[in-house]
Amino acid sequence: MEYVLKTTGLCKSYRRYKVLNGLTMNVPKGAIYGFVGKNGAGKTTLIRLICGLQEPSGGEYTLYGTKHTDSKITKARRRIGAVVETPSIYPDMSAKDNLRLQYRTLGLPNFDGLDDILKMVGLEQTGKKKAKNFSLGMRQRLGIAVALCGSPDLLVLDEPVNGLDPQGIVEIRELILKLNREKNITVLISSHILDELSKLATHYGFIDGGKIIREMSADELDALCRKCMRVTVSSTAILAKVLDNMGLEYSVIDDTHADIYAKPNITHLTLALAKENCEVLSFEEHDESLESFYLSLVGGVVNA
Repeated sequence: MEYVLKTTGLCKSYRRYKVLNGLTMNVPKGAIYGFVGKNGAGKTTLIRLICGLQEPSGGEYTLYGTKHTDSKITKARRRIGAVVETPSIYPDMSAKDNLRLQYRTLGLPNFDGLDDILKMVGLEQTGKKKAKNFSLGMRQRLGIAVALCGSPDLLVLDEPVNGLDPQGIVEIRELILKLNREKNITVLISSHILDELSKLATHYGFIDGGKIIREMSADELDALCRKCMRVTVSSTAILAKVLDNMGLEYSVIDDTHADIYAKPNITHLTLALAKENCEVLSFEEHDESLESFYLSLVGGVVNA
C-alpha cells in the first residue's frame, strides 16, 4: 500500500509538557483519514508539524516518501493544502480576489483553474460580495478553496464542520467526498463530530496521550460495530452448540453473553435452548457507534 504520510515515533514537547509522545501513523494514498482524539490529544499539533509550521522534538515523518529532514521536504509540502484551526481568508476581499492573492503567494504563473475551484466549492456566483458577509459555511468553503490553489494531492482539514448548522455540515461533507472521489485528493480530517466523521472516513487513527492507540479501515470498524442481537443466557457453551446447528454467525463475549449477527426466530431459538436446559435471560438489539467504540478505547467523555 502506498502512503502519502507516515510518522514514526513523532514527538513534540513544550518545555516539560509532551504533546506528541512517540506518535506513529500511516495515511494511505486516496484515503479520507479520520483523526480522532480528545482536546489536547495532539491532533492540531500533528497537523502543524506536517505543514511545516512547527518542528518536531523527536522522531520523524515522511511526505510522499520524503523525510522531514530532507532538503526536498519543502517541495513535498507544496503538495499539501490545509485549513488549520480557522480558514486563511481576507474578510474585505471577494472569494475570487482571495484566490487570486493565494495564486500570487504560491508564485503561480496565471489564474488558470481559479474559476473551476470556485465552482467546485459552490462559490462561483458570489461576485464582488466580501468574505466578511459570507455565512460561516461559505467562509469554510472559501478556506478550502484557498487550500486547493496549487492543485494539492493531500488536503488537511482541522475541524472543518465546527460551528456549522446542519445544512453547512452537509455541504462540507459533500465537498470533501467530491474532492476525494473526483479529484483523487487524499484527505486528513480531524473532527469532534464523530457521527459526521463516520459518514466520510475510509480509515481512522485514534489518538490519546500523544500516541496513536489504534489504526483501522472503515471496513474493519464496521465489522466491529456491526448490528447484532445481544443475548444473555445461562450458558454460552450450550448457546454456541445450538447456533452452530442453526447455521447462525455469532461471537461469544463471556460465559453468559454473546452477539448473534442475524435476526433469529426467537421462539425457535428459545425452544431449542430449553431442550438443552439453557435458560434465556434477555435479548436486545446492539449497535456500537463510532462514538461508543472510541470511548471503549480511551474511556471518559467524548470531547474530541
